[in-house]
Amino acid sequence: MHRGAITQESVLKAIAEYDELGRDAFLTQYGFGEARSYVVVHDGREYDSKAIAGVAHRWDQGRPLRPDEFSGGKEHAAAWLRRAGFHVKAVKNPDWARDEIILACQLVMENGWKGLDAQDARVAELSGLLQLLPIHVEAERNEKFRNPNGVARKTFDIATRHPDYRGKPTNGGALDVAVLHEFLARPQEMTEAARLIRQGIATGELQSFAPTEDEEFGDDFSAPEGRLLMRRHRARERNKSLRKKKIASVLQRGGQLACEACGFDFEKIYGDRGAGYIECHHVLPLHVAGEGRTKLSDLALICANCHRMIHRRAPWPTPGELRASIEQKHANDRRAAATLTRPRRAADEQMPNP
Repeated sequence: MHRGAITQESVLKAIAEYDELGRDAFLTQYGFGEARSYVVVHDGREYDSKAIAGVAHRWDQGRPLRPDEFSGGKEHAAAWLRRAGFHVKAVKNPDWARDEIILACQLVMENGWKGLDAQDARVAELSGLLQLLPIHVEAERNEKFRNPNGVARKTFDIATRHPDYRGKPTNGGALDVAVLHEFLARPQEMTEAARLIRQGIATGELQSFAPTEDEEFGDDFSAPEGRLLMRRHRARERNKSLRKKKIASVLQRGGQLACEACGFDFEKIYGDRGAGYIECHHVLPLHVAGEGRTKLSDLALICANCHRMIHRRAPWPTPGELRASIEQKHANDRRAAATLTRPRRAADEQMPNP
């Protein structure tokens, strides 16, 4: 049986059956629950996307699909229906991303750590800005996406988690609290990060950076300033022209292509396959890296392992700081080894000769 070959005609038949039976009877008959992520819209009415796609499958393939036969999760049915030419929209809006909360937190801070009403002009301005951020794809948004009411509610989620607030907090999330504490600990840096995000959207610079594979590994890459500035940071690191110029400048000074943190040399280990290879790291923190062009002095040559270790947890160490921590780890290991061998030597010296 071939799955996924549903046509516009079969979807229309499923919708007609849905209308005839009514929602509850249709869902019960085919074993589907109410849609929690996406609905398909036809003639101004909304229909449970997975149920419609599953029943449409019956008209094309001989039997309907069960809910557990959609291998692609919540996106599977939505993708089929879009390919068939139907409009699919999200039931609820996506969770707030760190970048969005940074902008909201900046506004709350400027308002004396108090929430703002939906009618406030500053809330309306932020609402429009959030709708421009290239974080959530259109398919994940519904008509209420980051509207003034939602933005105002988020400002209270942040304000009521401030340490000085004495009332009952609203239903904010852990990320609201994390960003709030980052603003309290590093107000100038986080305010600058918010300014750079705003500037990047106004100029269109940040909208030109597509998501990277690294965004799939949240545990391995940590940036309090958010994913948009991280995208720009990674784009600069992957700039082939800058990387070549940095390598050339090192070689012209008689240097070697060895990691500035651990000393790893790809050519020494891998021979010709590793010749000329090393990664570039943009040393400047995200909250200052938006000013001006990238200079060669802003870049460091490091191996892939050290690069990942630098990005793994904020605040990011410089290659020099990482090198110092590596050297300290080696020194600690040597001391620990010496401590273990010392009692053995003492015991050997006390043993009588045979």
